[in-house]
This record gives sequence, structure tokens and C-alpha cells, in this order.
Amino acid sequence: MSNFYLTTPIYYVNGAPHIGHAYTTIIADAFARYRRQKGDEVFFLTGTDEHGLKIQRAAEDRGISPQQMVDENSARFRELFEQLRLTHDRFIRTTDADHKKTVAEMVARMKASGDIYLDKYEGWYAAADEAYYDESEIADGKATATGASVEWVEEESYFFKLSKYAEPLLDWYRSNPDAITPSGRRNEVASFVEGGLRDLSISRTTFSWGIPMPEHPEHVLYVWVDALTNYITAVGAFDDPERFETFWPADIHFIGKDILRFHAVYWPAFLMSAGLPLPKQIVAHGWWTNDGIKMSKSLGNVIDAFELAERYDLDVLRYYLLREIPIGNDGNFSDTRVVERNNAELADNIGNLVNRTFAMAGKFIGGSIPAPRELTESEDIALRDAAFAARDAIDKAFGDRELHRALEHLMAFSSEVNNYIQRTQPWALNKEGKTERLEQTLYNALESIRWIALLAAPFTPDASRKILAGFGQTTEAHLSFETLKTWANLPAGTPLEAPGVLFSKLEAPVEEDDAGEKSAPQDQKPAKKAKKDEKKVEKSKKSDDSESTGLIEFGDFTKVEIRVGEVLTAEKVEGADKLLKLSANVGEEAPRTIVAGIAKAFAPEELVGLRVAMVTNLKPAKLFGIKSEAMILAAKTTDGKLALARYDERVEVGTRIS
Repeated sequence: MSNFYLTTPIYYVNGAPHIGHAYTTIIADAFARYRRQKGDEVFFLTGTDEHGLKIQRAAEDRGISPQQMVDENSARFRELFEQLRLTHDRFIRTTDADHKKTVAEMVARMKASGDIYLDKYEGWYAAADEAYYDESEIADGKATATGASVEWVEEESYFFKLSKYAEPLLDWYRSNPDAITPSGRRNEVASFVEGGLRDLSISRTTFSWGIPMPEHPEHVLYVWVDALTNYITAVGAFDDPERFETFWPADIHFIGKDILRFHAVYWPAFLMSAGLPLPKQIVAHGWWTNDGIKMSKSLGNVIDAFELAERYDLDVLRYYLLREIPIGNDGNFSDTRVVERNNAELADNIGNLVNRTFAMAGKFIGGSIPAPRELTESEDIALRDAAFAARDAIDKAFGDRELHRALEHLMAFSSEVNNYIQRTQPWALNKEGKTERLEQTLYNALESIRWIALLAAPFTPDASRKILAGFGQTTEAHLSFETLKTWANLPAGTPLEAPGVLFSKLEAPVEEDDAGEKSAPQDQKPAKKAKKDEKKVEKSKKSDDSESTGLIEFGDFTKVEIRVGEVLTAEKVEGADKLLKLSANVGEEAPRTIVAGIAKAFAPEELVGLRVAMVTNLKPAKLFGIKSEAMILAAKTTDGKLALARYDERVEVGTRIS
């Protein structure tokens, strides 16, 4: 067991929490849950930043005290994190008594190092950012990086000798290439420092809402000296040496890219001055945009975090935010994409796998976990090896700070388990009376589902717990990755209890011409959802009946329209590793658009001109925002690749296959 300390920024309480605050904290929460499953002693810190000129002015505008204002606004952040069921170990506030004491000691140490001196500050200051800017960083009276209005400030101030730490900082970047990630962000910071650092004004005298400068209470400390120090307050700096040694330096500071300079330049310089170790890593994530536009209060396009938490199940929201974009990239929030991710991946892949496997276990083997057997069949061994490979790949993805990759591997393994069921056909084994083989295949499928539940727990914790409860596993110990070191840890004879619908299918966002539907009263929606779930369960039961025989009615077959289509164009779908966008002639006046998951098997140019079998009467579906109007048929080859059902020129385009 090791110790693991991770933090979010502390959030400035000048407004309501939004999707950006939720995103950062959900990222950190996923890492915290993951490290706890690995057996680490984790300390996860978040909280609020409550001092500064901006707060004082906002309170004055409202006619209340700054303390009253920050109490109100900090409570909203705490409320959001409780609603999101985040697992932080402390919610710190910069108005906390222990924090004020730590800041005073921090500044005293910086002063003892000879790094603080009194002078006069003249320059530009943006109260909205609580940041100083050089002339080169300003245009039309605003900071070019943030758009915040700046004001000229002249006052006596204490300065920190930031310039003294330019070379030590560059040495730190060079000797610790992973200290700032993504690498592009590290390069930005290094370039900024290489351009030369000016000493930093760290006190103000024109307002009073802040922590006083030690021995000079007429000065209030600069908010970033105050705020950044929270990271060591929370682990007992200068007060609890044993605790401080246990958790400091922090393993990860998760931050937004807009505050990278404060964390990757000022903070390590402060720590060097105070003689304290530097954090191990700073991870800067990108921004969520709304319709491709950066969110801001002035534009009125900020996505409210409380509304999101109300609109979607928490597992679905967490999955979408962590799956949709790499941590370092910007991304556009899209309700359509939330629905697509939920329906195609959570519901159709994992949800369907769990539902059908529990149903078959109940119907074919009496509803309890069978005894595991030695693996001798190649497909059983391959499934176990796929589980080990998924575990290792997800572990590496966490190490690389690539949660979207971790979820790709999770989904790939779930697909593999679905394919295993299709290949082994438990319903046929049951019909043929091959009880021993039937029990073995269902044991392997159930054990795979247990692995999926554990590996998914940092992302979809509620669904994971429901699945494990289906195996009678309800303690924290059952979430431990220790149980993933070996295969076949499900105890034989345990009664199974189906977890029910894990992920309900979501309706696509309502178009404008469906305004009546969109305006349906809120209290009607849960009822509609429940009814839909009932239909799903009923449909699932009918599906189980079919699986018991493996046969369908002839009428069912004739409903499927399969035609020969010719691929006219093919190209990759941006942002999707597995998808190609095709246009195809299926014998109609206009070509159809098809989104096919065959990008890993075929280069686009290989497909143009081919005549292949296509299902042409499926309901259109949107994938990555592209409407797909048919489906190409393919089969997996013995070496794991794909082969298309092809026809030569003797078969005319549009010919129906029967």
C-alpha cells in the first residue's frame, strides 16, 4: 500500500458552480476511487478560494459582508459535490483558521529566505482574474488571455523574488518531464519562464478582505499566495509533521489550463523559497465549450452543473465527461453525444451483457454461480487473457492520465464478452444437454462481468455496485483490485440476483418541431421513463425466449431488407478510431450515408468501388453526429480481422439478397 494525495483547484466563490467545476472534480474523483481500489491510502482535497478584491467588491454591491457572501457561495459548491456524490476527504476553505495559520508560516519562511522585500508596485491588475499583467498581455483595456478588464494600480507592496527562481524552475521542468502534463502545456510554461520572470507583487493595501501580511497587517496577501498554500494546509504543514510527511508532496494537482501559470510557476517557486518539496505532477485539462463557444457569464452560455446532475443519471454524466475527450483537450458539450454514448456503449454493450447473462443463468442453471473449471478450451483461455489485458491496459491508461483510453479498453473487453457468448451459444448448449460446458461458459461470462464491474467502478460507481450486489458482494473489499490478480474468484453456489436495468435508453434531444414534447411537465418524465423501463424488461424477456431455442420465425427474417450496395466514397470520422463514413449506391436515386465500425480493418481507399451486402431498412441512427442510413455486413476472420460479404459486377447494385 502507498499513499496518494490528489487535489483539485479550490474554486473561486464569485459565482455559481458550472460544468467546469464539476468536470475537474469528477476527474479527480475517478482517480481517487481507482487508487482506493488498488489499496492505497488516498487523500482527496477540494474546496473554495474565498479572499480577494473581487469578492470584496461583489459583497459591497450586494450590501452584505464578504464573510456572509463566501459562506453562501461556498455552500453551493459543497452542495453540488454532495449531489454528485464525490468522495473528497476534505472540503477546505481559505477562511478556515488552520489555513490562515499555515499561510502566515509559509510567508515567514519565504521572508526568512530573503525572498520578500518592500517596494512600490505600478502596473496593470485584473480583479476578475486576481492577476497582474504585463503591457504585452493587454489589448483595449483587457487581458488578452481572459478578456478581463484591467486597471492601473500604484501602491506600496511586498514583492516575492520570482526572478531568482527562473533557472531552478527550468531545471525542474527538464529533470521532471512528466511534472507538467500534457507535454504541450509544459512547453508553454517553459517558454514563458525562458522569456524571463519579474518579481511578483504579493500584497495589496487598497482593500482588506484577505489574510494580513505577517507583522504588517496594513497589507493583505495576494490571493494566489493564500490560495495555493491550501494544498499544504490540508495535510498538516507546519502543524502535523507525521501527516505532512505521509502525503506531501502531492501526487497530482488537477487544474484547468487557464490557471497553469499560477500552479507551474508561482507555486513551485514559493515552495522552493520555503524549502519544501515540489508536487509530483500538475495535470492541466481543457475546457468544455457550448456549441463550440467558450462559456462565460457575459455570453450567458454557461452550463449549470446542478441542471446537468438533474438531467442525467450520475453514472451517465460521469461516463460521458470522462469518455468523450482526452483530459488535455477542449471539448464541446453535446446532449446528442451524451445520448449516443449512453445508448450505444453503456446500455447496448455493458447493460445488455449483464442483463442477458443473468437471465440465462437464472433460466439454464438454476440461478446460482456454478463451480469454476480448469480452462482447456481456447476460447475460454482467450477470454481470461482478454480480461488480464484489459486490466493492464486500464492501469496504464490511469498512469498516462488518459481516462478516455481506459474506457475504450473497458468497452472493448465488454464487447469481447458479448462475442464470447455469441460464439459459445449457452442456449444451444442447454438445448443439447451439455450441462458441464454450459456451466463453464456461464461461469466465465459471470466472472467477466465481475471484472467489468470492478474496472468500471471509478467511472460508473452506482452501476458497478448494483452488478456486484447481484453476486451478493456488497462490501468495500469486494471492490478491491486484489481480486483481479487471478481468474475465477466468484464463489460457487452463491445465489444470483439480477441487477435490473443498469442504463435506460435515452431519447435523442428534442428537435424544434417537437416543442410540445419538449415542454412536457417535469413530473411526467419520470413516469415515462419508468414505463419505458418496463417495456425494456418485457422485451428482454422475449429475447430470452428466443435465446433458449436460437430460432426465429420466417416472418422475422423477411422483415430484414438486405441489398447489394456499391461504396462510392469513404473517409474517417473525426474523433472516432473505429468509424468510417461511407456514401453508397443501393439502387436508389440518391446515395445513402453509412457510418460503419470497420476503420480498424479497412483503409478508406480499399472500400471505394466494392459491392457489398448492406441492411437497408434499419431505422437511421446518429453516430458522432452523422446520420447513418444503412448497415454493412461483415464477419470476423480466424485471425481476428473482418471480411465483407462481397459481390462482383454480375450482381447489379440494389439487388435484394434473399
